[in-house]
Amino acid sequence: MERFSSFTFLISNISRHIRKIKSVEVSELDLKGPHVTCLYYINKSKALTAKELCVLCGEDKGAISRSLEYLETKGFITSLPIDGKKYKTPLSLTEKGQEASNVICQKIDSVLDRVAEGVSEEHRLIMYSALEKINDNLKSICNDYND
Repeated sequence: MERFSSFTFLISNISRHIRKIKSVEVSELDLKGPHVTCLYYINKSKALTAKELCVLCGEDKGAISRSLEYLETKGFITSLPIDGKKYKTPLSLTEKGQEASNVICQKIDSVLDRVAEGVSEEHRLIMYSALEKINDNLKSICNDYND
Protein backbone atom coordinates (compact mmCIF):
# COMPACT_ATOMS: atom_id res chain seq x y z
CA MET A 1 0.00 0.00 0.00
CA GLU A 2 2.86 2.43 0.76
CA ARG A 3 4.19 2.43 -2.82
CA PHE A 4 0.74 3.05 -4.32
CA SER A 5 -0.08 5.73 -1.77
CA SER A 6 3.22 7.59 -2.23
CA PHE A 7 3.03 7.45 -6.01
CA THR A 8 -0.57 8.65 -6.36
CA PHE A 9 -0.23 11.23 -3.58
CA LEU A 10 2.91 12.81 -5.04
CA ILE A 11 1.68 12.84 -8.64
CA SER A 12 -1.70 14.32 -7.62
CA ASN A 13 -0.13 16.95 -5.41
CA ILE A 14 2.44 17.99 -8.00
CA SER A 15 -0.33 18.37 -10.58
CA ARG A 16 -2.48 20.37 -8.13
CA HIS A 17 0.45 22.67 -7.25
CA ILE A 18 1.23 23.29 -10.92
CA ARG A 19 -2.42 24.20 -11.65
CA LYS A 20 -2.50 26.61 -8.71
CA ILE A 21 0.79 28.27 -9.65
CA LYS A 22 -0.40 28.72 -13.24
CA SER A 23 -3.66 30.20 -12.05
CA VAL A 24 -2.15 32.62 -9.53
CA GLU A 25 0.81 33.71 -11.66
CA VAL A 26 -1.30 34.78 -14.65
CA SER A 27 -4.50 35.98 -12.99
CA GLU A 28 -3.54 39.62 -13.63
CA LEU A 29 -3.36 38.85 -17.35
CA ASP A 30 -7.01 37.67 -17.35
CA LEU A 31 -5.84 34.15 -18.19
CA LYS A 32 -6.29 30.70 -16.71
CA GLY A 33 -3.95 27.71 -16.50
CA PRO A 34 -4.84 26.08 -19.84
CA HIS A 35 -4.31 29.40 -21.64
CA VAL A 36 -0.78 29.60 -20.22
CA THR A 37 0.29 26.38 -21.87
CA CYS A 38 -1.15 27.36 -25.25
CA LEU A 39 0.52 30.78 -25.22
CA TYR A 40 3.80 29.27 -24.04
CA TYR A 41 3.98 26.75 -26.90
CA ILE A 42 2.85 29.24 -29.55
CA ASN A 43 5.51 31.64 -28.28
CA LYS A 44 8.23 29.00 -28.50
CA SER A 45 7.16 27.74 -31.95
CA LYS A 46 5.91 31.05 -33.41
CA ALA A 47 2.93 29.31 -35.06
CA LEU A 48 1.09 26.09 -34.26
CA THR A 49 -2.17 24.47 -35.26
CA ALA A 50 -4.79 23.39 -32.73
CA LYS A 51 -3.90 19.80 -33.56
CA GLU A 52 -0.23 20.41 -32.74
CA LEU A 53 -1.20 22.14 -29.49
CA CYS A 54 -3.28 19.12 -28.46
CA VAL A 55 -0.17 16.96 -28.68
CA LEU A 56 2.18 19.43 -26.98
CA CYS A 57 -0.25 20.32 -24.19
CA GLY A 58 -1.47 16.77 -23.63
CA GLU A 59 -5.07 17.97 -23.88
CA ASP A 60 -8.02 16.80 -25.92
CA LYS A 61 -9.43 18.70 -28.88
CA GLY A 62 -12.35 20.14 -26.89
CA ALA A 63 -10.17 21.61 -24.13
CA ILE A 64 -7.77 23.17 -26.64
CA SER A 65 -10.66 24.52 -28.74
CA ARG A 66 -12.16 26.24 -25.68
CA SER A 67 -8.80 27.75 -24.73
CA LEU A 68 -8.12 28.95 -28.26
CA GLU A 69 -11.58 30.45 -28.61
CA TYR A 70 -11.02 32.44 -25.40
CA LEU A 71 -7.50 33.52 -26.46
CA GLU A 72 -8.72 34.61 -29.89
CA THR A 73 -11.76 36.45 -28.50
CA LYS A 74 -9.55 38.30 -25.99
CA GLY A 75 -7.06 39.26 -28.70
CA PHE A 76 -4.08 37.09 -27.66
CA ILE A 77 -3.91 34.98 -30.83
CA THR A 78 -4.96 35.20 -34.43
CA SER A 79 -5.56 32.72 -37.21
CA LEU A 80 -6.55 32.62 -40.84
CA PRO A 81 -8.64 29.58 -41.76
CA ILE A 82 -7.19 27.56 -44.60
CA ASP A 83 -9.97 26.07 -46.72
CA GLY A 84 -12.32 26.66 -43.78
CA LYS A 85 -10.53 24.09 -41.60
CA LYS A 86 -9.84 26.03 -38.44
CA TYR A 87 -8.40 23.02 -36.60
CA LYS A 88 -5.54 22.82 -39.15
CA THR A 89 -4.91 26.58 -39.29
CA PRO A 90 -1.63 27.94 -37.91
CA LEU A 91 -2.17 30.18 -34.91
CA SER A 92 0.14 33.04 -34.06
CA LEU A 93 0.42 35.58 -31.28
CA THR A 94 -0.89 39.10 -31.60
CA GLU A 95 1.11 41.93 -30.05
CA LYS A 96 -0.97 41.51 -26.90
CA GLY A 97 -0.33 37.77 -26.98
CA GLN A 98 3.41 38.26 -27.47
CA GLU A 99 3.57 40.60 -24.47
CA ALA A 100 1.57 38.19 -22.31
CA SER A 101 3.57 35.15 -23.41
CA ASN A 102 6.85 36.96 -22.67
CA VAL A 103 5.60 37.56 -19.12
CA ILE A 104 4.49 33.92 -18.90
CA CYS A 105 7.88 32.63 -20.08
CA GLN A 106 9.66 34.79 -17.48
CA LYS A 107 7.35 33.49 -14.75
CA ILE A 108 7.85 29.90 -15.86
CA ASP A 109 11.63 30.31 -15.80
CA SER A 110 11.43 31.80 -12.30
CA VAL A 111 9.21 28.99 -11.00
CA LEU A 112 11.43 26.33 -12.60
CA ASP A 113 14.47 27.87 -10.91
CA ARG A 114 12.70 27.64 -7.54
CA VAL A 115 11.50 24.12 -8.21
CA ALA A 116 15.06 23.01 -8.98
CA GLU A 117 16.49 24.32 -5.71
CA GLY A 118 18.34 21.51 -3.96
CA VAL A 119 18.04 19.15 -6.94
CA SER A 120 21.22 18.41 -8.86
CA GLU A 121 21.20 18.35 -12.66
CA GLU A 122 21.96 14.62 -12.50
CA HIS A 123 18.98 13.92 -10.23
CA ARG A 124 16.71 16.09 -12.38
CA LEU A 125 17.67 14.15 -15.52
CA ILE A 126 17.13 10.82 -13.74
CA MET A 127 13.73 12.01 -12.51
CA TYR A 128 12.61 13.05 -16.02
CA SER A 129 13.85 9.77 -17.46
CA ALA A 130 11.96 7.80 -14.82
CA LEU A 131 8.79 9.87 -15.33
CA GLU A 132 8.96 9.30 -19.10
CA LYS A 133 9.24 5.55 -18.55
CA ILE A 134 6.37 5.57 -16.03
CA ASN A 135 4.25 7.59 -18.46
CA ASP A 136 5.01 5.16 -21.30
CA ASN A 137 4.13 2.19 -19.07
CA LEU A 138 0.86 3.79 -17.94
CA LYS A 139 -0.02 4.61 -21.56
CA SER A 140 0.66 0.99 -22.52
CA ILE A 141 -1.64 -0.23 -19.74
CA CYS A 142 -4.37 2.16 -20.91
CA ASN A 143 -3.93 0.96 -24.50
CA ASP A 144 -4.44 -2.60 -23.29
CA TYR A 145 -7.92 -1.55 -22.07
CA ASN A 146 -8.83 -0.48 -25.60
CA ASP A 147 -7.96 -3.88 -27.11
